[in-house]
Amino acid sequence: MKLKRLRIALAQINPTVGDLSGNVRKIISYIGRARALKADIVAFPELAVTGYPPEDLLLKPRFIKDNIEAMRKIEAAAKDIVAVVGFVDGNHGIYNSAAVISNGRLVDTYHKKYLPNYGVFDEYRYFQPGKKFPVYDFGGVRIGVNICEDIWRENGPAKIQALSGAEIILNINASPYHIDKISVREDLLSTRAAECGAMIFYVNTVGGQDELVFDGGSLVVNEKGIVTGRGKQFREELIVADVVAGGTKEVSPENKRELRNILEKGEGVEHIKIPFPAKKGPKPAVRQKKAAKMSGAAEVYNALLLGTRDYIRKNGFKEVVIGMSGGVDSALVATIAVDALGRENVHGVFMPSPYTSEVSREDAHGHAKNLGIKILTVPIGSIFKAYLKTLSGSFKDTTPDITEENLQARIRGNIIMAFSNKFGWLVLTTGNKSEMSVGYATLYGDMAGGFAVIKDVPKTLVYELCKWRNKKEGMDLIPQRILLKEPTAELKPDQKDTDSLPPYSVLDPILKAYVEEDRSFEEVLKTGPEVENVQSVIKMVDHAEYKRRQSPPGIKITPRAFGKDRRFPITNRYRSY
Repeated sequence: MKLKRLRIALAQINPTVGDLSGNVRKIISYIGRARALKADIVAFPELAVTGYPPEDLLLKPRFIKDNIEAMRKIEAAAKDIVAVVGFVDGNHGIYNSAAVISNGRLVDTYHKKYLPNYGVFDEYRYFQPGKKFPVYDFGGVRIGVNICEDIWRENGPAKIQALSGAEIILNINASPYHIDKISVREDLLSTRAAECGAMIFYVNTVGGQDELVFDGGSLVVNEKGIVTGRGKQFREELIVADVVAGGTKEVSPENKRELRNILEKGEGVEHIKIPFPAKKGPKPAVRQKKAAKMSGAAEVYNALLLGTRDYIRKNGFKEVVIGMSGGVDSALVATIAVDALGRENVHGVFMPSPYTSEVSREDAHGHAKNLGIKILTVPIGSIFKAYLKTLSGSFKDTTPDITEENLQARIRGNIIMAFSNKFGWLVLTTGNKSEMSVGYATLYGDMAGGFAVIKDVPKTLVYELCKWRNKKEGMDLIPQRILLKEPTAELKPDQKDTDSLPPYSVLDPILKAYVEEDRSFEEVLKTGPEVENVQSVIKMVDHAEYKRRQSPPGIKITPRAFGKDRRFPITNRYRSY
């Protein structure tokens, strides 16, 4: 069989959930870009038409119908090229699907076989699994198409299609980010490509969607499992690669026997021919790119940057407001906001109480000056006194305690929300994962706001991100004193976080083991901390579930974030200690 040189483009785009017309315009634009480079095939991410995840929009029949109508526009625009586009097929059920379009005509529709139903995924709530595994004959080159989770299964669609003669696997994805997820994907795809003996073209979506961030990082892996192409992370891009294929032999008897063992009842392989659009003239030269992988603080910071920018912009906001205390958490959030939105769109508010130190005032204003943002000062002392006077009769003969501390936080919450209401600024809260885990936060106080940028960032990582950002800037954008002083809420005289919590260097490893790794009390103990610390931390985590349920959405950056990732009942008497 004569070998063919194919040019395959991966359109790593940033769709918006529910913006069918906007997503269609973007898809058609990228089809045009791929066509201009004389690509033979262009592939788009999973559910590119609807955005991912569409969640209960999928329960609206009109939404399914409109998404199919949107696909018709894409089909008509895909002339002189093959396009593989993720959408929702509503034919005899609802399917997470890939449309295979050739020269303006829908040739076939692939239905996703494996529907993830763990972590942030709920696909069995909406979709039915597919049962057919097409292998497309594209001018003598055999290609398999499948979707996201399908490639993670050892004997899944990729293996079935490879056993049926596919030399190339196109896998379209909406794979959410967590720390170093790109390395996990690369290891998996290298293994899958080598065991299938097929090239894998893996296109991933990019962008923020509520608490999820999609990091792109689309990949090209050869049949030996070597990564030969990699898209950039956290940005849109068209990745183009030239491959030579078409030397596939007939499917061997051994492969047929293995197929029979793998295929389940009702499943089958379909061989479908796709017209090969003729390309006139020479193809413009392209260089296959292999972008460097991000890691560590750089990767996390860019995830937070994209997640913040997209949440704000996609929800129609332009400006944000942040309560700047002079502490490290608000400093990081303000810096991310400026990087994401521009300094002219970020506003700081400093709200000193009777317990706020002069150091905090200097640090908050000094940091605001470094960022080039305006910071307003709104003292809360007189309001706090008015509260105490109003409550003095009811609180007679009681000792001041956390009630008076929380009053200050709630006064600040009211003030920051007043700025939001008056000027249309979205409030960015500043609580980190360590605090949210143990409930070291005030409902309707410092938890009040629209978006929690560092909700999934442990306190120890907060410091790492600040140091990385300063290093990148080449100066102390975030003042050193903010990074060196002991953390404090400053809600009573000489208060320190360690009055209520173990040091963060002790706390964060316990939280990682208990929250992210689901280790038992005994298993956490084996990692080294003292019994009293483990008991107190687990108790605080379990008791704080009601607070976390009322917190704003925030960006997932760890393998297990609060919210969709970790769903524990509020009313719950089970204890593991």
